[in-house]
Amino acid sequence: MSQHLSDAPRSAAAPAADAGHRDWWRDAVIYQVYPRSFADGNGDGMGDLPGITARLPYLRDLGVDAVWLSPFYASPQADAGYDVADYREVDPMFGDLNDADDLVRTAHALNLRVIVDVVPNHCSDQHEWFKQALRDGPGSPLRDRFHFRPGKGPQGELPPNDWESIFGGPAWTRTTDQDGTPGEWYLHLFAPEQPDFNWNHPAVHDEFRSVLRFWLDLGIDGFRIDVAHGLVKAAGLPDIGHSEQLALLGSAPMPYFDQDGVHEIYRGWRRILDEYSPSLRPGGAPSDRIGVAEAWTPTIERAALYLRPDELHQAFNFEYLGTPWDAAALHRVIDKSLAAMSAVGAPATWVLSNHDVTRHATRFGNPTPAGGETATGNSLQLREAGDRELGLRRARAATLLMLALPGSAYLYQGEELGLPDVTDLPDEVRQDPSFFRAAGQDGFRDGCRVPIPWSGGEAPYGFGPAGGPSWLPQPASWAQLSVEAQTGDPGSTLELYRAALALRRELPALGAGESVQWLDTPEGVLAFRRDGAGDGFLCLVNLTREPVTLALPGGRSLLASSEQAPVTAPAAAALDQVGGIDVTIAGDTAIWWAI
Repeated sequence: MSQHLSDAPRSAAAPAADAGHRDWWRDAVIYQVYPRSFADGNGDGMGDLPGITARLPYLRDLGVDAVWLSPFYASPQADAGYDVADYREVDPMFGDLNDADDLVRTAHALNLRVIVDVVPNHCSDQHEWFKQALRDGPGSPLRDRFHFRPGKGPQGELPPNDWESIFGGPAWTRTTDQDGTPGEWYLHLFAPEQPDFNWNHPAVHDEFRSVLRFWLDLGIDGFRIDVAHGLVKAAGLPDIGHSEQLALLGSAPMPYFDQDGVHEIYRGWRRILDEYSPSLRPGGAPSDRIGVAEAWTPTIERAALYLRPDELHQAFNFEYLGTPWDAAALHRVIDKSLAAMSAVGAPATWVLSNHDVTRHATRFGNPTPAGGETATGNSLQLREAGDRELGLRRARAATLLMLALPGSAYLYQGEELGLPDVTDLPDEVRQDPSFFRAAGQDGFRDGCRVPIPWSGGEAPYGFGPAGGPSWLPQPASWAQLSVEAQTGDPGSTLELYRAALALRRELPALGAGESVQWLDTPEGVLAFRRDGAGDGFLCLVNLTREPVTLALPGGRSLLASSEQAPVTAPAAAALDQVGGIDVTIAGDTAIWWAI
């Protein structure tokens, strides 16, 4: 059973906002922890909350501002915890509520904020509401909290409509009545173990308002909202009229995604977040506890609608995530993102990897997907390892580009180690539910979820006790990529991240603001200027394979993603049309330059 609000532990207050930086989330760097793969505190091979808590000093020293935790709620784990049986309880595999409270208190003491997932589109088929709805049978009031429908056909043997599950196959499963006869069907946009809630029912609204308050009372600083675009379905649940409707990470218009009715839900949630957020400016709106939308929308402009002043605070920029290593394409998506978010007064967000896509160190080592400048669906879940050296080189450059842009950046655990995707996992160890669904997605998300290496020369590399298990096998090559192996090595990816995040904190021109000043460059090169409190800053990225020499204003190199660019004698012209110095930028390299 759930622990009641009155029984739940109360956590320490969130880190205080300093007087000169009120809206902490506008330029925050937020680190995603996938709990089962971050750190194993009890040696059972599964990451857990105590393991995360023990490693929080590492994240503080890395230089991030907040930690986002993927689901750790009570769950049968049919979809790695995104099938929630009890939203107010921690699954025993991860610990208990006291462990959650300890994590939040420790994070706050380290000046880290904590964001947790909330999963409002669907629950587990082991949720008490759904189990009771099945027991009660047709006509049960509890069935109105889900999408139960009679089937089509003479005996109701056909699904109520032609919607397909995101994981493949029909989006409907038929129930069996108590007498053993076939019964009604229920909707599940994901796995059959994940029935969709009916957000037309007031009890669903009431329940999630209560869930939000439960975790806010415990002290968390915000929510990442899973499938934020999916809560409301088009009236009448109309047929779509064709198959192969939507890839797992697609954004085509669908009657079950991005319906206008979702916005009223988030206006209500914003009011709750504001209740828990102190007013930080005289006459200003509260801005301490935040909501972050995972919203796959047809356009960035549609995503921006979730961020109007009375709705949520951030939305993941999936169009940026799916943009290939191409200068023109990146220039376009950066401009589109900044313009769309500026129109609603929200910060842009930037992300390169997460728990659903092939890590960018592997994506960028593969050929650019065909069919457009933005990759979606299966093109973000790759089977091929690609060119490891090229992929890592581009990933390091992409990181400096991302961290130089105005707005908030999201890092996925292990990307700071330059981890590649594990593309050769045996089928028998895979656990992604979409891997086992006929006609579904490729189901290769397990490759980005392999537990990360911390130390030592043999698996599990400090993920848990020496010689212990890990829920997915780790490659032998990861001994060289561990935190221990990279710490202190000035050429390592970990030290690049540490240096970049330290500079981002020191330089006012980084992160803050709403725009960039683009500079004229040769084809295949991006350069923009940022200005802040008495300093100037250039970010230069050579996305070609060959070295490029540019004339830069007088100044100095702060950081380079690969070998340091040589500086030659004074040049006749510079990017800002004044005298400067020649700087050669190696291929697939980014440089931060102070002026």
